[in-house]
Amino acid sequence: MIVFGTDGWRGLIAEDFTFENIRVVALATARFLNSLTDKKASPTVVVGYDTRFLSKEFAIETARVLASQGIIVHLTDSFASTPQVSFHTKQKGANLGVVITASHNPSQYNGYKIKASFGGPGTPEQIADLEKFLDRIVRREPQIKLKPMDYYIEQRLIRLFNAKQSYIRYLKKKINFKAIQEAGFKILYDPMHGAGIFTINDLLPNADEIHADFNPSFGTIDHPEPIQSCLLELIDKVKSDGYDIGIATDGDADRLGTVDEDGSFVDSHKMFMILLKYLFEHKKKRGSVVKTVSLTSMVDKYCQAKGLKLHETPVGFKYAAKLMNEEKVLIGGEESGGMGTILHIPERDGIFNAMLLLEVMAVRKKSLKQLCKELDDEFGPHRFLRRDVRVTHRQKEAILKACKRKPQTLGRFDVEEINTRDGYKFFVDCGWLLIRASGTEPLLRFYSEADSLNKVNELLDEGMKLK
Repeated sequence: MIVFGTDGWRGLIAEDFTFENIRVVALATARFLNSLTDKKASPTVVVGYDTRFLSKEFAIETARVLASQGIIVHLTDSFASTPQVSFHTKQKGANLGVVITASHNPSQYNGYKIKASFGGPGTPEQIADLEKFLDRIVRREPQIKLKPMDYYIEQRLIRLFNAKQSYIRYLKKKINFKAIQEAGFKILYDPMHGAGIFTINDLLPNADEIHADFNPSFGTIDHPEPIQSCLLELIDKVKSDGYDIGIATDGDADRLGTVDEDGSFVDSHKMFMILLKYLFEHKKKRGSVVKTVSLTSMVDKYCQAKGLKLHETPVGFKYAAKLMNEEKVLIGGEESGGMGTILHIPERDGIFNAMLLLEVMAVRKKSLKQLCKELDDEFGPHRFLRRDVRVTHRQKEAILKACKRKPQTLGRFDVEEINTRDGYKFFVDCGWLLIRASGTEPLLRFYSEADSLNKVNELLDEGMKLK
């Protein structure tokens, strides 16, 4: 079954994510593109892939299908991060980008992401239109006759290129590396065996790395997601070896996780606020702010205090990216570590944001721990946890039905307000609980923010009891 979720189509390799299905999705992409463009001009697509098992082969098959339909394909000559593909989609003036990646999913998954011409995720409208072509193709079961890769290269329909070099040059123009180098930070980077490997030393030659070898199974890492439970080795090494900061990016390097000098994990809520404050107060940038429904209430408080226009969207960076392409947006982001800023393309970029965070530390002459303490001093404590729970279809339906009944209490807490923008978000005094189903895995996600970790855990427990 081929279904596009919050961030593309993902499936189990050899079960759902097969070469046959890749050909179907690529053909739908080609038909979608050809329906939009002038018949006299060939559409162009940038195609890249991550370090997962068979990602290169799936990308080549995608490129062959697109080329067979008269589309010019710029195919990366090696693995590339999702932000690199988005960057080149915009730089080359391509109509669309495609990334073969399952992002942070376990190694048995792979996926297919669509990128818009403006350098960000495909818009909800684009995905909906593509799915119409997909539905027609699935029902007709077409047979595609493909020529060898070399033929399309000779015909200049597939053109190989290096995605990394110009991206690195671009970052060096956008980030104050002079200040970072002068600060002399001791940095440890964990690319989690993903598309960020072989990148950090081009930017920061003295940075150290772990999990920086090519390993499609991700070695000892359960899944390449830069959250606390997946970064235990990074946390231990930062603490024991005296690093100033630990940095981690996910499988396709569009999300960021960080660890402060004491080995404490710093969640994306704090990173978002640190970057927002720096852009507004120190770089004097102006624009609206975009946050998903699962992001911290600190954003609401800051925007209200500073008179900044705030958009709240469902989970999925594509909603923020669409707004970033339509109006001037200072920063947009989500709870899972994906952020885009006015300084860059309208896309999540873990490596760019890591460099910007280092710039904040260098320019403001504060450690990551001190920057986090500033947030507590300004907004009061905001603690956050998320639980991803594998459930049966029956369990999922029971909990979602209980949410739909709009309970008036969660344990000892009175429910003051319910937000149904994406899932069910229950507001209580000095806290909230969000329950939503994953769009890519058989999971229910429980998110909570409150003024203490005890309260956060209590809210999460009460959410999981709903029936």
